[in-house]
Formats: sequence, C-alpha cells, structure tokens
Amino acid sequence: MTDAKLTHFAEDMNPPRERPWFVSVLIHIALVAASIVMLYPLLWMLSGSIKDQNEIFGTASLIPSHFDFSSYARGWFGGQVTFGTFVWNSVVIAVLSVIGNVISCSLAAYAFARLEFWGKNFWFALMLGTLMLPYHVTLIPQYILFLKLGWVKTMLPLVVPKFLAVDAFFIFLMVQFFRGIPRELDEAAMMDGCSPWRIYWRIMLPLSLPVLATAAIFSFIWTWDDFFGPLIYLSDINTYTVQLGLRSFVDSTGSSDWSSLFAMSSLSLIPVFLIFLFFQRLLIDGIATAGLKR
Repeated sequence: MTDAKLTHFAEDMNPPRERPWFVSVLIHIALVAASIVMLYPLLWMLSGSIKDQNEIFGTASLIPSHFDFSSYARGWFGGQVTFGTFVWNSVVIAVLSVIGNVISCSLAAYAFARLEFWGKNFWFALMLGTLMLPYHVTLIPQYILFLKLGWVKTMLPLVVPKFLAVDAFFIFLMVQFFRGIPRELDEAAMMDGCSPWRIYWRIMLPLSLPVLATAAIFSFIWTWDDFFGPLIYLSDINTYTVQLGLRSFVDSTGSSDWSSLFAMSSLSLIPVFLIFLFFQRLLIDGIATAGLKR
C-alpha cells in the first residue's frame, strides 16, 4: 500500500474532531471584543466630528448629546483656502506618484528579472541595500539637490523622483513576481521577433496586474498619508496637501477647532477606504503570489 493510501486510510480511521460549540462562541466573542478595541479610536473620531466643541473631551461616550454637523462646513470652507484645495493637491501628487512608481519600478524590475547586463547582481544588491537607509539619512542631500534645482516650494520634489524608480520595495516585489512568470513565454515571443520592450509591454505587464495593483495601492496610500515630505518642501498654503491642511486646524495657543479637525480627518479617510475596498482582491493576489512560482 502506498504512502498516500496509508495516509488516507489513517484519516478515515481517525477523523478530525469537531471543535466544541462553546469554544467557537468564546473565540468569536474575543474577536469581536478585539475589533471594538481597535475600531474605538476611529469611531471616537467620527463621533467627535458631530459633537459640540466642549463635549469632545468631556465624555468618552460615542453618542453626542445633540448632533452638530456644522463642523463639516466650517472645516471645508473656514480656512484661508477651502479644504478642497488640499484634497486636489493630494490627489495630483498621489496619482502622479502612482503612475511614476508603476512605470519606473516595473521597468527596473523587468531589467533585473529578465535582462542580462554587466554587474546585474551587484546593482540588485545595491538597490536592496537602499531599503536599509532611513529616509532622514538622505533628506539633507536631497534637499540641497532640489534647492539648487529650484524645486523647493513646489510639488516637483514629491513627484519627479517617483519616475526614477526610487522605491526599492516595489522593485523587489515586482522582481519576485516577474521571476515566477515562465521564461518560455519570453523565448516564444523572441522567436516571433519580439524585442525586449515588446515582451515587457505585451507579455509581462498583462500577466502582472496583481503586483502592479499592489504597488499602485501602497503607493497611493503612502503618498496620501505622507506628512513629512510635504512639510519639508511645501510652504505655500495653496500647495498644501491634506495632511498639512489638517495640521492647520491645530493652534499652538490652545484655540484649536477639534470638531472641524475630526470632520476633515474623517473625510480624508474616504479615498483610502474606497481604494482598498475596490482593489483588495488584486492587493491580496499580488502579495500572495509575489514570491511563488506560477
């Protein structure tokens, strides 16, 4: 009798025992309690956006004594510029960053995964080494460079580097995915007269939609949530992003408009939530299959 048959016979003789019902109930109760603990800060923020200014820190209850939605109008129109200006600036920077990262990182990953050139392993190791460098280490040289180029106080330092394959994490992720695509497809295409560029455009990209979507989603979220980069390079309020716009609601003298801050913070979560909601399947597929053979 083969090993497979012996294993199947043993499973028939000793079927797995079902979990007692009370254990399942306890597990679900624990998961619900943990979910409530994790979601409470978000729910508290949403509740604070419709509370009176004096009631926000006066009670831990999520239910306001009376509903006040004026904070949304006050937060959107109450500043020197409308909050829509901040949203538009963030959308422009995030979309351009997504386009730049997907194009440049996929090209670099295709070169590392499929092409042969001098020093390939050395350059790949050097690229991976950049993952170990904190952003703050390269901040001063980058700032000096952008200052000499005259890009400071503009969006260019936040966008242009994305078109130069500066995110090593996305390159590594795509390299792992490209290596899982059979090389026989490349060889067949080369026999039909396809150049490396056409192989990249016609074969690699269509087969790599999950990992490209993963890179696009992470790039959008990280760019949308970035506070430090815009803080360094942007000084004109008309070019502020959402994160800098939210900071403007907090006053160091103590007269902060917290309800408006919570209202605009709640609105700023909508784009990220929608991106994840509609593209979560591609995100999971891209992460799950990036390191597997296909």
